[in-house]
Amino acid sequence: MERLGTGIGWRPEIADAVERMPGIDWVEVVAENTCPGHLPESLRRLRERGVTVVPHGVSLGLGGADRPDESRLTALAERAEALGAPLVTEHIAFVRAGGLLTASPRLEAGHLLPVPRTRDALDVLCENVRIAQAALPVPLAVENIAALIAWPDEEMTEGQFLYELADRTGVRLLIDVANLHTNHVNRGEDPAEALADLPLEAIAYVHVAGGFERDGVWHDSHAHPVPRPVLDILTDLASRVSPPGVLLERDENFPEPAELEGELAAIRGAVEKGREQGAAPGTQAARTTRLASMPDTAPARQRLALAQAALLSALVAGTPVPEGFDRVRLGVQARALAGKRADVVAKVAPELPVILGTGYRAAFLGYAHGHPMTGGYRRDALDFAGYVLGAGVVRDERALAELREWWLERSGSRPRSHRPGVRLARATRRVLLRR
Repeated sequence: MERLGTGIGWRPEIADAVERMPGIDWVEVVAENTCPGHLPESLRRLRERGVTVVPHGVSLGLGGADRPDESRLTALAERAEALGAPLVTEHIAFVRAGGLLTASPRLEAGHLLPVPRTRDALDVLCENVRIAQAALPVPLAVENIAALIAWPDEEMTEGQFLYELADRTGVRLLIDVANLHTNHVNRGEDPAEALADLPLEAIAYVHVAGGFERDGVWHDSHAHPVPRPVLDILTDLASRVSPPGVLLERDENFPEPAELEGELAAIRGAVEKGREQGAAPGTQAARTTRLASMPDTAPARQRLALAQAALLSALVAGTPVPEGFDRVRLGVQARALAGKRADVVAKVAPELPVILGTGYRAAFLGYAHGHPMTGGYRRDALDFAGYVLGAGVVRDERALAELREWWLERSGSRPRSHRPGVRLARATRRVLLRR
């Protein structure tokens, strides 16, 4: 595996700071947020300097019951080629459920949700990973995720599940030590046991990130400093194997560059401490991957589809909680999903919180409670605006007029601003609204 070194998640908000940071060997970008034909100038400059760029996907849903969508795989492949990436990464998660396999409405989670560690889920995941590997021009690595909830009647530990996955497919692993900490707090899983079970030589690189604890629940926010327990897990991992790369993730609430550089220094220190405690780099014994033949996954897909649809429906549509799940914890997850939807829609459509002011969040949470997301976030923003216009939850006539104009501008197959006379009408309305 190529040695990556120390890296940081590239985000537009910190692009200039990342370019100036000393000791940055590589960066990771959210694949869905990049366009192969229009790469940001910052990424172009980094690549010209020899900095490796790795696309990190969030929407494939490899752990879902359906086979990977061909268009999403094609898009991920295009980004890998445009960036000259040595590999691409995705998550061991499901992000949507329902549809043809369940004869129920298609639902989107807008978030990474855990797959059950069962034989059914493993068989489906292995086949999905094989499909993705065949469609991508570079190797694939998959990431363990953080979870607030646990599936009942699981058959394997996380380490055993990941070992089987790598053993059967040859896929590489992206190990997120912050997610191991999250699952320790939320699900009582021992990070050391997970590391002991892992095929360490399959590790492509490591994620490190911060979060916060509230009411006994750890939230993997990517918006807070990396805590000491996460660094300790990194040290434990580095004492077992020399990770090819380690990357700091930060998605929002960005601090000053000096603080980020301090976190990177702490990460380097944790890795070095682990190396001093453990074996010399490169002493891990090689393992032969057992590329097993795939079983018929149709029955497993059907069972998994029904289970995932029932869980996601409970989380986003208020249907009954499936048997065996913790109702309180499911409620925490449901509120977290709704809050994330509100935050992402505010970024995708920043005009909405401006128009609605302090009432935006309450209005959105009221909308989310009875309106599951069935498309992407842009569709969600339009649906939310339509809900507000029709539900009578906002009384401010000026806000409603602006919102109606915003909605009309973006709804329909042809943007309203492209139709004759609309620009003049819009300008006239704005004058009248200011009076």
